[in-house]
Amino acid sequence: MSLLLTGNDLTLEDVREVAYKNKKVELHPESKAGVSKCRDYVEKIVSEGRIVYGITTGFGKFSTIKIPLDQLEELQENLILSHSAGVGPILCIPETRAIMLLRINVLAKGHSGIRLSTLQTLIEMLNAGIHPQIPEKGSVGASGDLAPLSHLALVILGKGKAEYKGEILSGAEAMKKAGIKPVKLKAKEGLALNNGTQVMTGIGALALLRAENLCRIADICAAMSIDALLGTHSAFDDLVHKVRPHAGQTSSARNIYNLLENSELAKSHKYCSNVQDAYSLRCSPQVNGAVRDVLQFVRKTIEVEINSATDNPLIFPEEDRVISGGNFHGEPIAFACDMLGIAVSELGNIADRRAEHLLNPALNRELNPFLAPRPGLDSGFMIAQVTATSLISENKVLAHPASIDSIPTSANQEDHVSMGTIAAVKARNIIENTANVLGIEMTIAAQALDTRNCKSSKVIEEIKKEIRKKVDFLDKDRILSDDIEEMKILIDSEILSILVQKHIDFI
Repeated sequence: MSLLLTGNDLTLEDVREVAYKNKKVELHPESKAGVSKCRDYVEKIVSEGRIVYGITTGFGKFSTIKIPLDQLEELQENLILSHSAGVGPILCIPETRAIMLLRINVLAKGHSGIRLSTLQTLIEMLNAGIHPQIPEKGSVGASGDLAPLSHLALVILGKGKAEYKGEILSGAEAMKKAGIKPVKLKAKEGLALNNGTQVMTGIGALALLRAENLCRIADICAAMSIDALLGTHSAFDDLVHKVRPHAGQTSSARNIYNLLENSELAKSHKYCSNVQDAYSLRCSPQVNGAVRDVLQFVRKTIEVEINSATDNPLIFPEEDRVISGGNFHGEPIAFACDMLGIAVSELGNIADRRAEHLLNPALNRELNPFLAPRPGLDSGFMIAQVTATSLISENKVLAHPASIDSIPTSANQEDHVSMGTIAAVKARNIIENTANVLGIEMTIAAQALDTRNCKSSKVIEEIKKEIRKKVDFLDKDRILSDDIEEMKILIDSEILSILVQKHIDFI
């Protein structure tokens, strides 16, 4: 079944379905009526010769210049052409699909003045798998994502470039092959297409979904490392966390406790002299849980944004008003994405410290240095950890917030900007790095567990079996980059999270 869009009730799970699984979309009948009504109002403004920003005037600093009636179509096309100034890597297909979906959903609200036929063209493109080539750099996150959204709009006009069925084609050729007729823009339509926060929000939404899975993976990693290091389980007792009841901390502690329950390995050292472990082990719920709490805030912010009208001016036919406001300013998403990146970087920080305990013979009991099968002849996981620390160090640079910067643009008309798209791209890159770091820790922990004389808990043994389908036990040195990539793919597939949920209460 197609996803029915109203502009008001899109969920992040819907975004996932469209971005990754190519679910088709269509407009709700009430949205069609609202879009048409709003367009009729725009036509009335034009016919009456009223001076309204973006409809009968220029843009930005040119807002005081009235455009003749016979040049309004050229005005809208020029807007898209001139604003298509993006550079850098092209956004991946899931990100592009998420952006297209969010733009459609905003237009479906009926406050943008676009023609229904133009909106339907964008829907047809998404459903057919025409993916505009959108450079990731060029937006300052105010007046929305002008440059990247203009690159999206180019293909609607039969211009620019697009990916279609694995080929990079001209926009005109992609549209022709898909049997979709390009659009000739009318008054207000260019502005309706390129003014909004959908690029930063689309990238941020997919980054958040990935980060939420990494929170579960981080708890699995922590449990595996703690058991492999013969750590004590008492720090995860519910009594501890009831007296500091942060929601994320409570969930993370319960996850780790349940993962470790009935571990044979834990029983084997029940009466040892160790009464407390290093912070990176026993404070895992406090750190992982704090990340979870930040992600809850980010989710709430993005859920509001994906159902918000963020272009300018906004049109209210019922009230007979066109209002120039500032909903395009990306500050809410900029803050959210900066916080997302900062928080997820901590999952990697603490994971690397647990890996250090597994690899450093001065910090563990009875494990080979670097878990090398033949220490000296083999280096084991020595350089895998160096890779992890490199990624973590990069994360520390990327975690510097973009939202605290602002550079005036458009002759100081746009004198404060959010840098929200930079924040979203940084968060996405931090999450990519952290997925690799967690994959490295998990590989190391699995190796350490396999060298112990006792088994871990039933669920952790099942996790190890799944890992061993992708990455073999290290019996001698080999190329590790392949293993790291396989682990990242396994982690992102969410197979491990689903597997654990079949065995225990796991959030």
